[in-house]
Amino acid sequence: MWLEPSGRLDLPGLAARLEATFAAGLTPAVNLFAGSVDRLGREQRIDVLASAAGVARGRRFIAGTLPSEDAAPLAARYGRAVDAVVRQGGTPLLLPIRELAALDGDGLTHLWRQATAGHRGVLLIEMAADFGAPAPLYASEVVTRMLDIASLGGLVHASLDRGAEWARIEARDIARPDFRIYSGHERALDMVAYGSDYLLATAGCAPEAFGARDRAWRQGAPVGFELNDALQALATLLYRAPIDGARHGALQWLQARGLVGPASPAAGIELRPESDLALYQEIHARLDSLLASTDAPDLAARASAATAS
Repeated sequence: MWLEPSGRLDLPGLAARLEATFAAGLTPAVNLFAGSVDRLGREQRIDVLASAAGVARGRRFIAGTLPSEDAAPLAARYGRAVDAVVRQGGTPLLLPIRELAALDGDGLTHLWRQATAGHRGVLLIEMAADFGAPAPLYASEVVTRMLDIASLGGLVHASLDRGAEWARIEARDIARPDFRIYSGHERALDMVAYGSDYLLATAGCAPEAFGARDRAWRQGAPVGFELNDALQALATLLYRAPIDGARHGALQWLQARGLVGPASPAAGIELRPESDLALYQEIHARLDSLLASTDAPDLAARASAATAS
């Protein structure tokens, strides 16, 4: 999320990006990830959620949930956050906080059961320390127990480790095939080819290209691999060290494409050099050339029309 020159959240700009994501055939996600959403205040997060619900108009979207900071039990605080997302028509994703690091497998399982009781399809997320995650990756036995909780529908796995993600997929395939593993491996965008779904910030930067890549792959068209190569170049540039700079890099990318006007990242975000803009423009030109041979331009036109209506 980025700020207008006035210091307010650019909610109209967010709405336009969400509509473009829907138009590309992807499911958008808001109020993610650690190191980003936690820099927004509670009221700002509520505004983002309301904006997403207004754009979705009944279509599926995912929204991160952070528990309130009060004296209530943690399960009740997470539960209220889950309820707030469901009331807006979204799929809740429970974001980690430092309190989770002190819980063992029994404590985590009990927490998730209580916080998600009465719901279906709630998501969890685990992230590598590189992302600034306040809690460690889950142990394998904890993931196995997670699969037994009917109210949970999936796990976003962002370890930046192919082996760890493949292990999650294997455990899922054995115990509960309908449970979704969403890849958050920004440095390996092809993990979808190994049984993952994906929830990637890079996809939010170029949803039309991801949508075109996925369709081309399903059709066995070589352009799908070329699109993936260009998208991987973008993701690698965005998610080089320090990873916190990816938040500013994503804004630079959108500005290089003319999709966002004058804006700045939230306070405290690592800034990337202006010299990156030339690299983004080069990748943008490559993607445009590849998309010209797909149906993505028609999707982009529909997204623009929907935004203008």
